[in-house]
Amino acid sequence: MVYLDDVSREGVRRILRTSVLDVTFTKVDGTERVMKCTLNEDLIPQTTRSETPRKSNPDVCAVWDLENQSWRSFRWDSVIKVEVDL
Repeated sequence: MVYLDDVSREGVRRILRTSVLDVTFTKVDGTERVMKCTLNEDLIPQTTRSETPRKSNPDVCAVWDLENQSWRSFRWDSVIKVEVDL
C-alpha cells in the first residue's frame, strides 16, 4: 500500500487535472480495482461537470472514470499504486 500524505494527494490531484491516471486501489469489499480516471475538464462531458460530488471529504478523491463514463471515488488510504496512463 502506498501512503499518500497531503502533499502527495495534492500532487495527484494536480496531475489528474491535466492527465489521465491509472489508480490501483482496494475497494470496500476487499477486491482490487484499477481505475482509469481524470479531472481534466476537456475529457469530462460538459453535461456532467456540475454533477461532481459537492460534499468534501479529505479522505476520498472523486474523479471521472473514463471507462464507466461516470463519477467515481476512491479512498486515499486504499491506494496501492498510481501510474500515468500513456
